[in-house]
Amino acid sequence: MIEIPSDLHPDLVPLAFLLGRWTGAGVHDFPGAEKCNFGQEVSFTHDGRPFLEYTSHTWVLDEEGRKVRPLESETGYWRIDAERKVDVTTTRDEGVVEIWTGELAEGKPQIDLVTDAVARLPVAPEYSGGKRLYGYVNSDLMWVGEKATPEVPLRAYMSAHLKKVVDPKEWAADLKDLPDDGIAFFK
Repeated sequence: MIEIPSDLHPDLVPLAFLLGRWTGAGVHDFPGAEKCNFGQEVSFTHDGRPFLEYTSHTWVLDEEGRKVRPLESETGYWRIDAERKVDVTTTRDEGVVEIWTGELAEGKPQIDLVTDAVARLPVAPEYSGGKRLYGYVNSDLMWVGEKATPEVPLRAYMSAHLKKVVDPKEWAADLKDLPDDGIAFFK
């Protein structure tokens, strides 16, 4: 179920399915880089203004699914206009800044994005552009990212399946007049 917070800016209602904290795992595979499974935590928040604040942290996972080390992190802002056009700005820890443009699909919670501009520090790895697809499927957030470099044509390099993290304090607050059967621990 998608909840729309009462203090969400009205322009952002079509993006409400993104709100919250998400965790899960995925696969990273790109020529010249480490092929690995990774864990991910993503957060989409709002403060009443007409954009969502976005953070993503990924880390390499070992064979047993334990964190080994950070993989990459990014932060950014998501906006949508009345014609369902989505604009995203991101900054990655490796020294890359991206402007993404795309749109929210008609009748389904799916967003297709493509880079409109890329800037990178001299120390950042080669990168010339990318595509991303985000979808809300059966209450989960899934995404796939493609990227291109001067040597490698556009190809998939990361994808993940994320589940929404629910704080028990949030749902326990809605429970009223129940006997003290342990639920009081969450109040």
